[in-house]
Amino acid sequence: MRQFPNRRTILAAGLLAFGADALGTGSATAQAAPVPVRIGVIPVIGAAPIFVANGEGWLEAAGLKPGFTTFESGPNMIQALASGTIDVYVAGIAPLAVARTKNIDVRVVAATAVEEMVFVAGPKLAPYFAATADKAEAFRRYREKEGRAARLATQPPGSVPNTTLQHWLWQVAKTDKTNAEVVAMGIDATQQALLAGAVDGASIREPALTIVQQRNPAIALIATGAEMFPDQPGTVVAVSGAFADRNPAAVQGLVDALVKATDLLKTDPARAAPPVEKALGKGITDLATIRKALSSPAAKFTADPRVIVEATRKMQAYQVSIGTLDKDVPIDGLFVPGFYEKAIAR
Repeated sequence: MRQFPNRRTILAAGLLAFGADALGTGSATAQAAPVPVRIGVIPVIGAAPIFVANGEGWLEAAGLKPGFTTFESGPNMIQALASGTIDVYVAGIAPLAVARTKNIDVRVVAATAVEEMVFVAGPKLAPYFAATADKAEAFRRYREKEGRAARLATQPPGSVPNTTLQHWLWQVAKTDKTNAEVVAMGIDATQQALLAGAVDGASIREPALTIVQQRNPAIALIATGAEMFPDQPGTVVAVSGAFADRNPAAVQGLVDALVKATDLLKTDPARAAPPVEKALGKGITDLATIRKALSSPAAKFTADPRVIVEATRKMQAYQVSIGTLDKDVPIDGLFVPGFYEKAIAR
């Protein structure tokens, strides 16, 4: 004879089903626990997409629980990546070649910006460039008149700013090495030294370009990113191999959010500005400055990692020539464009 469940059995089953859903184990639509992701970032406009993605709530919506740590340069961040204290690297491409020579498994899943670095001359050096179109001649005249080489600030050897500055000085402008001295220092120190007149020029990015020119209009833009290193690869988003292997869905969510953020920066920079200002301002600058920086010639956003592959090869070759990289490292496997390709196909 067929047995039918009584009311008590039905009630118990219902409660069990409800409890399973509440715990996220009984429903296909239940939300999984957010994935903690430790993000290292350089505080520059080139990193704006990650700040916008976070500020708009798109990282959280993608199931991520982000935490941010600020670094002064890419080479410093590589140490954190190697030690396992960050999962995501948002900085220049150049240090990643060095990382691969040390068997650090890191994969570029998105770009954020290109041709970020520009060269500016301080009030003392700028008039020499105004007097002649020949950049090498300007540096020669400065040394002849001032009795010393021009002191030019940038970030540490191996970084994109340092590599780009040296490429422009020696390969593009054909400057004699006796006429220019490259001085390595942090991002904040570079900006402060330029404004204080402690250096004569610098390779800088936004928002530093907008900030220094607002504070001292005599600081002149001498060379754009395209002039310094054509198709200059800028800030990228890379993930550690361990994190990517454990959390492929989280990496896809990260890249999806970055693609949306890049589109917003291009189409509605006014809306994109507040989260960038919140991340970069910290009492140093204001929203109007960030809005201006986002529209600068030094702010060219792209999420497509494929567009910088060839320029990365060229930058790496130049690093070898100046001794900041021991040898060319095959970049096969460094770029993993599949996440981006899937993001734009949706």
